[in-house]
Amino acid sequence: MLVHGVGGATPEGMLGDPRTERVTGDDVAGIYRRTDDLDAETRPREPRDGPVREAYVWSNLTSGNGSRALWLVLLPFMVVNLAHWMRPAAEARTRTARAYGVLVRLVALSLTVLLTAAICEVTLDLTAWQCAGTRACSSGKSWLGFMASARDGWWSRPGRRLALAATVPAVLTGLLWFLSHRSWSAYETQPPPGPAPDDGEPRTGGRPALCLHGFWYGRRIVARLRAAHTAAALLTVAAVLTQAATRQDRAPGGSTALDATGWALVVALTAAAVFTLFTVCRRGRHESTPDGRADRAAVRALPVVALVLLVLAAVHAAWSRPRWASAGMLPGDRLFGAIGLAQILLLVLLAVAARRLHRAEPVERAPLAGLAGPVVATLACALGGLMSAGVAQRAADWLDGRATPGMGDGPIPGPPVVLSWQASAIPPLLAALLLLALHLALRAVRARRELLRTVPGDYPGEEPDRARTSAVAGAVARAGLTDSAPWVAGAAAGLSLLLGGGALAGAWATGDVPGRAARGTPDAVESCAQTAQALGSWCVGLGFVLLLTWGRRAYRDPAARRTVGILWDVGTFWPRAAHPFAPPCYAERAVPDLTWRMRTWTERTGGRLVISGHSQGSVLAAAAVWQLDRATRARVALLTHGSPLERLYGRWFPAYFGPAQLTALHRDIRCWRNLWRRTDPIGGPIRLPPGGADDDTRRVDRGPLKDPLVYGRTPEHPLPAPILCHSHYQADPAFAEERAALLAELDAWVPAQGSSGRSSG
Repeated sequence: MLVHGVGGATPEGMLGDPRTERVTGDDVAGIYRRTDDLDAETRPREPRDGPVREAYVWSNLTSGNGSRALWLVLLPFMVVNLAHWMRPAAEARTRTARAYGVLVRLVALSLTVLLTAAICEVTLDLTAWQCAGTRACSSGKSWLGFMASARDGWWSRPGRRLALAATVPAVLTGLLWFLSHRSWSAYETQPPPGPAPDDGEPRTGGRPALCLHGFWYGRRIVARLRAAHTAAALLTVAAVLTQAATRQDRAPGGSTALDATGWALVVALTAAAVFTLFTVCRRGRHESTPDGRADRAAVRALPVVALVLLVLAAVHAAWSRPRWASAGMLPGDRLFGAIGLAQILLLVLLAVAARRLHRAEPVERAPLAGLAGPVVATLACALGGLMSAGVAQRAADWLDGRATPGMGDGPIPGPPVVLSWQASAIPPLLAALLLLALHLALRAVRARRELLRTVPGDYPGEEPDRARTSAVAGAVARAGLTDSAPWVAGAAAGLSLLLGGGALAGAWATGDVPGRAARGTPDAVESCAQTAQALGSWCVGLGFVLLLTWGRRAYRDPAARRTVGILWDVGTFWPRAAHPFAPPCYAERAVPDLTWRMRTWTERTGGRLVISGHSQGSVLAAAAVWQLDRATRARVALLTHGSPLERLYGRWFPAYFGPAQLTALHRDIRCWRNLWRRTDPIGGPIRLPPGGADDDTRRVDRGPLKDPLVYGRTPEHPLPAPILCHSHYQADPAFAEERAALLAELDAWVPAQGSSGRSSG
């Protein structure tokens, strides 16, 4: 059974035959065979030139039409969801592990509130409050004329303008809820096969987490988080409306009755927010059994309650207040400042929890001393902050024409000071990332120079060719850059945290935007501050365009999909355990597919099966093997090639693919081979520690394989052999050799088959 990796594949290409038919599955994911092998089980004694091959094609789980590139806008949600799974492996510290999960979920909730507040800033503050309330801004915008204060119409009242503008974030929240619910129904509702009646293995207590029967079916946690995050977003919109209205009611000449109503709304919103926090913190995933139960009615009704409170807040804000006039900006500084400060505190606590877990059970190759999860969560918050600040700054720049937002030379005051400072941090952050990229390029050049002396030694007897040697050395050097990802991510996260904290401090210390706060300093400093403030919004606008363009290409162009698909396929491999609005998890469909197929085929035929996974397909294959019962695993062998199981997953997700877990997989399945190349930027050796299954680690890793297969021209290869890097492992003779060896090992372990007509393949 062949399982392809990142970038997708066709059944014709995987099986090497233009005549293929689908055996089972649908257009999204299915099992294919050559037409000549459809009824192979009924002809067990027919001579064959090799085993019967099947291909599991899951390309459409992560690709499709270009509109699905819009999921990339939710990139911060996907990244923070990754942080949940990067928890260090320390099973003994259950309380600390539970606290780690709670902190990640709170960080994810803060991202929902932050991005909702950013939408409110653009629609309610900048558009409905500032621009529509100023003749100089609204006069040139016909689409805003019906609510402009200068027309003195029904919608011209400030509260009614705000209530109308609140429909935009409310509708977007409803759209996210719908997409989360729909994608769950389409991707993640595949029940795992039930445990075998004679399977006496314990599924908890010492077993790897991916063995747990309910690991790939966690409907309840997604539903609970979806309800909580939907409610949090709606409550954020309601809070902005209520804050604006109550500020007017508390002013001299305000209505006492409306003020009392506003306070009642504040109490109700606070109570709903506390219950939302309780819902997020109360419990995490339940993985020992499939968790398809429904939550309590109070949790399911939480979005409805939040929507009712939002409607009441909109009615309260829209109530007639003759003296109310919009001036200045809505009090958003305190909101965005509080969110930023809360995120920094949560990230510090998350780092403390991760460090304690790592010290309790250190993993040798774990990146960043166990702080990978907090680093990735920091990057998610940085993405959310930069998107929020950049969008607000870009919208203000568009609304006030040729003026610079916040500088006092335009028709509107502009976005909150905190967002202006955060937008100003974007250019220096991008400059620092560019320097990191240049440093990596220089490292690759130095590594290539060092390899120029060693590459010819891998091909003894060949005449040295400088161009050929340079190409091979360059491929090996570029492949090694993958191992630099930890310190690059750590440097980017540290710089983001430093600039974010500096933006908060600058906003609170000066109380003004960077361009005006720099007045009185040398001209060069003032010019740099103004330039950074102006460039920040344009950088985010350009970033959104590039993100959507590359995302669209990644869904349609296989070459682009391989380029940007590594992070995307890693991110969407994991279930949504921290953020319900993250892109859907394709593994919750693919892993049950593979498990069902392996188990039912071996039970029906009594045959032997080698599941061969390439790249991300090897991760799916390993996850599916973990889900098998003991009787099925005895008939299954695992062949991985170009596999990131240890190089990426084992290092970044030690609690699930660490050395102990991979050693347990080797012990459980017995028959396992892994092929790897030094030119491969993704795959690598499994690196089982000494003392593994049968105390023989050589039985898993075979490599590094030669790439290219031959250095120059030979009678067998009269044309130059290509440098394959991460692709075409099946073209290497080692693949067929190891597959035959695995089938032979299975033949020694599997009991002899009777004469009932069941076949092996």
